[in-house]
Parts: sequence; C-alpha cells; structure tokens
Amino acid sequence: MFNEITNASEIVLDKLKGWLEALIVMLPNLVIAILVVIVAYIISKIVSNILSRVLHRLMQNESVITLIRSITSFIIVIVGLMIALGVLNLDKTVTSVLAGVGVIGLALGFAFQDAASNLISGVIMAVQSPINVGDIIKSNDIFGTVKEIGLRATIIYDPQGQDVVIPNRLIFQNLYTHYTINGNRRIDLECGISYGDDLDKVEEISINAIKKIPYLQSGRKVEFFYQGFGDSSINFVIRYWVNFKRQPDFLQAQSDGIKNLKKAYDQNGITIPFPIRTLDFGIKGGEKLSEVLKKN
Repeated sequence: MFNEITNASEIVLDKLKGWLEALIVMLPNLVIAILVVIVAYIISKIVSNILSRVLHRLMQNESVITLIRSITSFIIVIVGLMIALGVLNLDKTVTSVLAGVGVIGLALGFAFQDAASNLISGVIMAVQSPINVGDIIKSNDIFGTVKEIGLRATIIYDPQGQDVVIPNRLIFQNLYTHYTINGNRRIDLECGISYGDDLDKVEEISINAIKKIPYLQSGRKVEFFYQGFGDSSINFVIRYWVNFKRQPDFLQAQSDGIKNLKKAYDQNGITIPFPIRTLDFGIKGGEKLSEVLKKN
C-alpha cells in the first residue's frame, strides 16, 4: 500500500516537473503573447478614436458610427488573440475552439431567438434605418425622442421625462411614425360655431386668424372644411402646416391657433357654443320650474 502511494506521488511530481519545465521553456513566448494582446487592445482604441473623428466628418448617424467602431475594435482584438495563440503554438487548439464555438452558437441561437432577433434588428437599424438619435418617433404606442440606439434595444425619451426601452425587433418588425424626417407637421384644429353665424364669414375670419401665426410653413395653404351638424354647433376643422423639430413646436403652434381663433371670434361676434340642456320638472314634461313651484 505504501509503495503504491509512493509511486503515485512520484508520477504526480514528475508531471508537475514536466509542466514547470514546459512553462519555463514557453515563458518567453507567453510574455510575447501577452504583449501582443496588450498591443492589439491599444491599437483597437487608437483606431477607434481615429475612425470616430473621420466618420463624424462623413456622416451624422451616431448609431452607424458606434457600430463601425465596435466591429473594428472587436476584429483587431480577435486578430491579436489569434496571433498570440499562434506564438504559443496553439493553432490546432484555436481551430477546435472555433468549431466548438460554432456549435454552441447554433444552440444558443435557438435558445435565445428574441435576443438574436434584437441584435440583428439593431445592426440593420443602425445601417439602413432612417431613425437616428435625436429623431422624434412613435413606435408601439410610445411617443418621444430617440435617446440611444443600441444593438439590443432603443431608448426613447418621452414628453413626461421618462426613458422607455423598446427591443429593436419590435421597432424593426412593426410600423412606426417618424415625425422628424420630413421636417414639417400639419395641425388639424377642430372647433364649432353656432347655427346663427354666417358660415362664409366664419371661414374667412378663421383662415385670416390662423395666417397671423408668424412661423407657418411657406407655400402651404390654410385649409378650412365644415364637417357636420352637431347637437349645438356646426363643426369644422382648420388645417395648417408648421416646421417641426421638437414636440413643443407642435404644441405651441396648436396653442397659438386656438388663441387666434378665440380672439378673432370675440372681435367679430362669432359664438363658440357649449352644450345646452333643457330641464323638465313636470311629471308629463314641458313644465317650467316656476309653474311647478306655483303649484306647490
């Protein structure tokens, strides 16, 4: 028994000595390999900074710039790792690892389909989509300004001051409304006037009131259309265009339109009616409150 333990100890010690000798022999190569990885990392940072300056002169899409920088840095670091493994004579190991990574990647692709879909959608959005940081969009019932486009999700800053995170695949696969890309927006302002007012006069006064807004988009007509007969008013919509860069631009133009119409109607004796209700106080109906009180 003692001899068996002694033999096992000698075998372990021989192995450890062999490993130590191999490590001493490979120590210079190991140092070189580490230096190669460090140099590759430094080069990736330098190239990333140079690319950032060059690309910002060529394009404004921050998402594409970030994507190109990330991919370039990743490739440089991977090349550095391959060279380092070659210095350590681990080329065959690299091939085996890459084959294993491919199999694992395939399995993970099935397991994390949503995550992979978000990643692919993020890449496509960064390269091809007209959505950029700073744009105003509405997607999946979320309205706001695009704050960040990542490879997994897009962050939208809503008018209430909250960051809303939407997975990229939901934006890529569904409809979205882009408010910034055309640089203009139409305001549809609905209102109503009393049945006793002159309709032609109301139309003329309304259009002139809206035209007093100084920042209307040039070359666009102010349009006025009657829509129907309401319970207590004749309803209409007046439509006008404004330049649009921020949501407050739209809200201000809508507010100014309301103020201009109200002021013009007050000056010209035009009535914006409110709903009228007639109250019956008799059992059979048609009796006035004064008559009911006299009976009592």
